Amino acid sequence: MARQARKKSDSGIYHLILRGNNRQNIFEADEDRTRFIDTIRFYKKICNYELFGYCLMNNHIHLLIKENGESVSKIVKRISSSYVSWYNQKYARCGHLFQERFRSEAVETDEYFLTVLRYIHQNPLKAGITEDMEKYVWSSYREYMGNSDHVEVDFAFSLILGDKTKSKESLLKFMSEKNDDQCLKHREKIKICDDEVIEYLKKLGILNVSELQRIEIEKRNEIIRIIKRIEGITIRQIARITGIPKSVVDRI
Repeated sequence: MARQARKKSDSGIYHLILRGNNRQNIFEADEDRTRFIDTIRFYKKICNYELFGYCLMNNHIHLLIKENGESVSKIVKRISSSYVSWYNQKYARCGHLFQERFRSEAVETDEYFLTVLRYIHQNPLKAGITEDMEKYVWSSYREYMGNSDHVEVDFAFSLILGDKTKSKESLLKFMSEKNDDQCLKHREKIKICDDEVIEYLKKLGILNVSELQRIEIEKRNEIIRIIKRIEGITIRQIARITGIPKSVVDRI
């Protein structure tokens, strides 16, 4: 069956998701994340695209960009090929790292642009990786809070009040608001990988999942209630990771 053609954006702006092949991790260390950010900076100059936002998760990446000449397909190919070549050499591996076909959606209105930008920056928050977007260093959120030399923050500021000085506070307030935003990732069904759940458990003081079998039941149940709120997690997944029966997890 022929692939469905990628929808062309009249505005030139796209929300992109690059996902690890078979949902595997794309990053093993902070050095890898730094390398990827350096790569999108490098090709921004070569491809002449505008970068409005990004967020690096363990097994997928969000980008909000505007093409200016080269198509998003060529841009993504340049970025992914460069990073995969470096990654494979570093870890002495070969083969694909990303899914062959990245996901994209056209961003045609100012309102939806702001919605996507908020959705991207809230990704680690909704995944339960952090409780404060400002503390998550692998997204462009902090660039909107301070100075930025490679993310076009002024465009988003102009959509709020038309003046960067006055609109900064309003934009950051907007990006912090609770919401039910439905963007590209929601439409393809959200999933969170086991490693992300295990990392979140560590932040809750559970360094080894077997500890959940030994602690007091009420404390265990409180931890289960917390991780059940993580966006994209399933009851079956929690049971598999923790060893707690699915029926018990379901009742907590």
